[in-house]
Amino acid sequence: MSHSDYPPGYDESRGPLYGGNYPQPPAYGIPGYGGPHPGQPSAPYPTDPNTPLYSGQPGGYPGGGYPGGGYPGGPYPGQPYPGGPPGSGYPNPPPMPPLVPPTMPSDVLSSGDGFAARGSGWDSVRVRHAFIRKVYLVLASQLIVTTAIVSVFTFVKPVGDFVRENPALYWVSYAVYFITHIVLVCCTGPRRKHPWNLLLLLLFTLALSYMTGTIASYYDTKVVYLAIAITAIVCICVTVFCFQTKVDFTKCQGLFCVLGIVVFVTGIISAIVLSFKYVLWLHMLYAALGTIVFTLFLAYHTQLLIGNRKYSISEDEYVFAALSLYVDIIQIFIFLLQIIGAARK
Repeated sequence: MSHSDYPPGYDESRGPLYGGNYPQPPAYGIPGYGGPHPGQPSAPYPTDPNTPLYSGQPGGYPGGGYPGGGYPGGPYPGQPYPGGPPGSGYPNPPPMPPLVPPTMPSDVLSSGDGFAARGSGWDSVRVRHAFIRKVYLVLASQLIVTTAIVSVFTFVKPVGDFVRENPALYWVSYAVYFITHIVLVCCTGPRRKHPWNLLLLLLFTLALSYMTGTIASYYDTKVVYLAIAITAIVCICVTVFCFQTKVDFTKCQGLFCVLGIVVFVTGIISAIVLSFKYVLWLHMLYAALGTIVFTLFLAYHTQLLIGNRKYSISEDEYVFAALSLYVDIIQIFIFLLQIIGAARK
């Protein structure tokens, strides 16, 4: 083999291999080791997640880089607002529902064996019917006030922003709610003395309405609509069932006492755990348990109101009866709101 058969040598002083008409080959490796690509910004990269990295690249979505204002700058559809801490994967949850055990009657019960069940006199039936109408009139007034406040907090954006940015007001209303609840349940004098009983009930209603509106302001409007609709259907079905069924829930006072303790203790544990780290399944477990327990308590309190079972509420305790039903309905709404909001993530 002659010397001319070997490939030509490479001399760096002569430029690129096989002549100078070809460009220098690119460096090996991923971009960044061989030099920046055309249009790529030099380090450090921009800190704003919405700033384009390359020329011609569209900017990020407003509110955190996800369609619909998702994490971290805005809520998912139906999810709490605002965004959660980095790395959590979930937005910040709203405040915990009121941690007060369901209302259990003590000295307001009277035997109702003879009322309307064994042909009692018309006077007793008329008094009980007047009592039922009075209780539901007070209850309707309470629900109207709560619905109005929830609507304002949900649909008026400045009001919703204000209550979310001032959580101290939520805890003030929580204190008012707790104190008035204890006074109305445990103290016979203020509960029966007019007009102090109505004033305390009004204060109680406003405090719980503010808390409910604050929690609702963390959720999407469609979620609030759906929770209201489901709550109304559940309450109507439970009420009709209690008027028609032969099952006597008033005989199960021990069972309802245990259920009240269980939901109260579970709520305390959930509040402590969720204050350190948000655990979605724990939140949903507590919400599901609360929905079931307060639905059962709604049936129990409704039968106490009707008066044709073993136990009934005295005709003088219309404030206590309205308060019991009102708390059950609002708690069902709050728990359903949290379940539906999480399901729409």
